[in-house]
Amino acid sequence: MVACADAWRDSGEILASPMGMVPSVGARLAKRTFSPDLVLTDGEAMTVRLDGEAEGWLPYRQHLTLVTSGKRHVMMGASQIDRHGNQNISCIGDWDRPARQLLGVRGAPVNTLNNPVSYWVPKHSARVFVEKVDMISGVGYDSAAAAGPSATRYHRIPRVVSNLGVFDFETPDRSMRLVSVHPGVTVDEVRAATGFDLVLPDGGEVPFTREPTPDELRLIREVIDPKGLREREVRPV
Repeated sequence: MVACADAWRDSGEILASPMGMVPSVGARLAKRTFSPDLVLTDGEAMTVRLDGEAEGWLPYRQHLTLVTSGKRHVMMGASQIDRHGNQNISCIGDWDRPARQLLGVRGAPVNTLNNPVSYWVPKHSARVFVEKVDMISGVGYDSAAAAGPSATRYHRIPRVVSNLGVFDFETPDRSMRLVSVHPGVTVDEVRAATGFDLVLPDGGEVPFTREPTPDELRLIREVIDPKGLREREVRPV
């Protein structure tokens, strides 16, 4: 959750759009600590206060203005994600005869081409982190580059967070890089659970993801999620 929160560090006044319980806890933690200017939403039509109560109305037209102006940072899920950040939430298998139908493309293309999009993956495996996604829902760095300047102008994937580690694309060819492993996880475990070769930091030393401070733990456990709903996505160790 603190790894998700850090995706919004020092973001200023933007709309945080977390999808999933763990990213939602992360966004609320960020607002309560190091990113107080974040604007939170209920995911539908309202902006909300820190206690989750409605604060104002966010008309759909205004929401789209925020999307297309880059004043929004989404953290989405991914059924598949590849080395260049292409994301799939639509189907598994060949497009003309898929083996599995999933959520559907929804707003992923518009999100990824217009405002920063990070990803949260609760179960890191080689079935999710794949060499090439079966269908591109969210646009990755190579796909944006192939489409030209109109696609790359606002395209940015700041971070991928999984239950094993934190990743970014700060490499010459925009391939996924392992930024940190969570405490108790090894680099070999992450590489074995990934369907492509990850780039390692310069020097090869991979640090541990920072652990929550005592105050962050208190906020998570007592204030933001006292019912422990976060454990539905990631079980405690």
